[in-house]
Amino acid sequence: MLIGLLPSLGFAQNGDKPRELEYAFPDQSVWTTKVDERGDPDNPLLRLAAVMFEKAGIPWHGRRYPAARMFSYLNDGTAEFSMLVKSQALNECCLWGKTPVASTELRVYRMAGSPPIRAKEDLAGKRIITIRGYSYGGLLPFLSDPANNISNNTAIKHDAAFAMLEAGRGDYLLDYTGPAVEVLTDHPIAGIAYDSLTRLDVYLVLAKSYPGAADVLARLEAIVETLDKEAILGVPLR
Repeated sequence: MLIGLLPSLGFAQNGDKPRELEYAFPDQSVWTTKVDERGDPDNPLLRLAAVMFEKAGIPWHGRRYPAARMFSYLNDGTAEFSMLVKSQALNECCLWGKTPVASTELRVYRMAGSPPIRAKEDLAGKRIITIRGYSYGGLLPFLSDPANNISNNTAIKHDAAFAMLEAGRGDYLLDYTGPAVEVLTDHPIAGIAYDSLTRLDVYLVLAKSYPGAADVLARLEAIVETLDKEAILGVPLR
């Protein structure tokens, strides 16, 4: 039973329960290689959402989408909530939280002897390995621009990508902290090193069309601040 909510927290003025919202999330996980009971990539942020919405008394459901469709549905109001890296594509339709709820690194892995990568421009003219389904924080247009002369070999899974790097099928591998650490823990590679290319901060994002959106978002952020996020998610958040 949903009790104790103010009208500004999703209630209509007539005292109805807050409107159920859809949490749209990408069909790839930047946090882990683990899969859920359906065999889909695990999204630990769903666990954070479950605790957060329960405390707020807001009904919700999660739904997985390819990235392009997820952004489309957030823009047209089909979905009204997510947790994402900030994107200008959502600025018109949505409000962003003020404080990151989680962070990860995009790393560039290399074998000993390969020069370090300090910025994306250092990848120009190089042979790289990427993993299918990731946008890499908006980096893909740079990687695919013919002017940058980048040879991009795509792997289907994280472990396959590291096997390609070890076998010399590319000089640099782009991957996120969580999945990379899991793969290398299970299958250490001698002489491997990495450089941190960018830090990606993840924020709450709520559709402006949701009743009392600004107040609801502020309330959700306040709830998240009280939670032990790493214990709930079970993965490193930085």
